[in-house]
Amino acid sequence: MMSMTATHRHMMTRRQFLGHTAAGLAAGLWIPRQLPAAEAEGSQPNIRVGTCTLSLEQARQAGLDGVEVGAGNAAPRLSIAEPKVQEEYKRQMKQTGLPICSLMMGLLNSYPLASDPRAPAWLEQSIDAAAALGARVILVAFFGKGDLLDAQGQVKQADLDAVVERLKAAAPRAKAAGVILAIENYLNGEQNARLLDRIGHESVQLYYDVYNTGVTKGHNVPADVRLLAGRIAQFHFKNGPKYLDQDRAMFESIAAAIKGIGYRGWVVLETSSPSKDPVADARRNGQFVRELFA
Repeated sequence: MMSMTATHRHMMTRRQFLGHTAAGLAAGLWIPRQLPAAEAEGSQPNIRVGTCTLSLEQARQAGLDGVEVGAGNAAPRLSIAEPKVQEEYKRQMKQTGLPICSLMMGLLNSYPLASDPRAPAWLEQSIDAAAALGARVILVAFFGKGDLLDAQGQVKQADLDAVVERLKAAAPRAKAAGVILAIENYLNGEQNARLLDRIGHESVQLYYDVYNTGVTKGHNVPADVRLLAGRIAQFHFKNGPKYLDQDRAMFESIAAAIKGIGYRGWVVLETSSPSKDPVADARRNGQFVRELFA
């Protein structure tokens, strides 16, 4: 099963893609980090709330801090790598005053990193584009055809081996660009820890989606977060067809774990719109996330 918006990520049109931008390089480069345990204890993490489902202007209207944008559909050269697309993003960033917090490589759900011969070049193009736009994180997706688990829930070892080698190869370029390649998948915390150990590079971390892991797969999200302390580059918060605050207890326990590891970075909303007013619903979800971390 794909994540809730995996298909949306891949099928986004060029017009929609250009609309999903965010603002200002003037906002500066802001690097997510985890504090050492001793420093983190008793401190409040600095959380910024973004979205991957609204345009930059909509995110501004919703009072959010930035957006995550798609790298584009399968092509020899991704749309995010095109100078005209980057210039349009920069224009919209300046206009709205919001940054692009991250890029998402949703196309890898249909054209897997493990097997598509174009994928290494797509990684390189996305790294260069992220650096040009001031985005610090690239979501490297593993759902759909790119899922690292088979139908029985077992790890696809050959695919995993190929992914390790391709991410190892891309990691030095990411480090030089100041970018983190953030893996998002259905693996549990221990499996992801072993995957990161094999890659062994600071510029390859995790993009942790609390719904995919906790609801779809039934993993213990707070335990995973604590196990993976210092290795999570960014979080996705979503709640299926509901508002986040309709599962307050679940998100309070997740937020407590995130605070506990001293995470300072982006929480990106991958949320639906129950009222059919996406700006109003994103505002409600964003306010709830800020309440969790206040």
